[in-house]
Amino acid sequence: MNKHYHLIGIGGIGMGTLATLLLKKGYQVSGSDLYDNQMVAELKWRGAHIAIGHCAANITGADYVVFSSAIGPDNVELRSARQQGIPALQRAELLAGLMEGHIGITVAGAHGKTTTTSMISNMLIQAGLQPTTAIGGIVQRDVLDALGYQASLGQGTYFVAEVDESDGSFLRFSPQYSVITNIDFEHVDYFHNWDNILASYRDFIRRTKANGLLIACGDDSRLSDLLCESPCPVHTYGFGLKNDTVAKDIRFNHCCVDFDCWIEGQPWGKVHLRIPGTHNIANAMASIALGTHLGIAPEVIRRSLANYAGAKRRFQIKSTAVDIWIVDDYAHHPTEIRSTLTAARHIGRKRLVTVFQPHRYTRVKYLWEEMAASFRDSDYIILTDIYAASELPIAGITSERLKEDIASQVSAPVVYLKKEMVVRHVLDMARPGDLIMMMGAGDITYLADEMARSLTTREIGSGAIKQ
Repeated sequence: MNKHYHLIGIGGIGMGTLATLLLKKGYQVSGSDLYDNQMVAELKWRGAHIAIGHCAANITGADYVVFSSAIGPDNVELRSARQQGIPALQRAELLAGLMEGHIGITVAGAHGKTTTTSMISNMLIQAGLQPTTAIGGIVQRDVLDALGYQASLGQGTYFVAEVDESDGSFLRFSPQYSVITNIDFEHVDYFHNWDNILASYRDFIRRTKANGLLIACGDDSRLSDLLCESPCPVHTYGFGLKNDTVAKDIRFNHCCVDFDCWIEGQPWGKVHLRIPGTHNIANAMASIALGTHLGIAPEVIRRSLANYAGAKRRFQIKSTAVDIWIVDDYAHHPTEIRSTLTAARHIGRKRLVTVFQPHRYTRVKYLWEEMAASFRDSDYIILTDIYAASELPIAGITSERLKEDIASQVSAPVVYLKKEMVVRHVLDMARPGDLIMMMGAGDITYLADEMARSLTTREIGSGAIKQ
């Protein structure tokens, strides 16, 4: 029987990736979302039936209803499914079920999951291993087929998945191989404190199969303290010489980076990346460690990393018109902000202009001091309003106040602007040699697109022609 899956919130990256896999496996797929977007259009092209807006009638005929943690228990479709006795599956529950029967490779961590998962997926594809992949972001497509590989249905035995700690759902997986990029004080709306975060990762580490391998960043002290809980061998990577895989002699060259990789004290080879930042060197080392363990030839691993073009919204260059670079990046946590701005500084542009949209009131509240101290690499800083992501406002937690704390720690100008004023302001003050970093996990990406279009058509103010 051809099962029918209905996905609530199908236009999100995670749900859209899952829907794509289901469609490629031949299942009937329907879904709903509040808004139309590129993911919805692509899924419709693949054969999904999608409604804009939620109502009980949308789930008619469904054998399963799938939801994510972003869907509240009062959602009319989820409530109707439970009333009708239609099985309701959490997204991770279905993904873990699809992984059964495969050799599972999961990537977890507070930062770098999407890039590391897509690096590993690209490596296995380049090696001819035909993996099935489920990535929580859209991969740049110049190295791949027309629709990318964020959700590919392979004929091989490996299943690579980015798994989500934000709601604890990564504990549904029991992979053969686990990669953990780092642990950070993140998703505090769910975890509330460090003890809960560490307990969750401890449980995840214990779920890796005993005949598998755990690959982890050994430079992360909190993560290192948990590695003794692993039921299987552990391989660490990082910049400290105590790690099993180490990067040495790092060379930055505009948007590229080169380094020498050493494994267990022996030179492994030179690595070239087309994406900037030491954080991406760490992500590459995780991929190298896994590929080496799987017996993939070093030249294949190096080639896969050299041709990896990155994921969308991860230092994605949207425009270089009139020598003004517009870069779109997902960074929203202080650790990510600092890493991204450091990478931008290494590129060597004349001026780094940062436009930041804070994400979630709870994140800003709990990480206020760290966030305020994250912009020291910028030459000009613009803050716009907090992207709520379904949260209610918290008294006193505003971008205007955050702007004042940032300004007390930097010598650069810091301004606050309403979102609708940002593009015009930036275009009026921009000049050749600038790198405009549009940063945040909300809808700031649309401002980056608008700005890039304006530059391409040279709709710029007098500031943009000044040297």
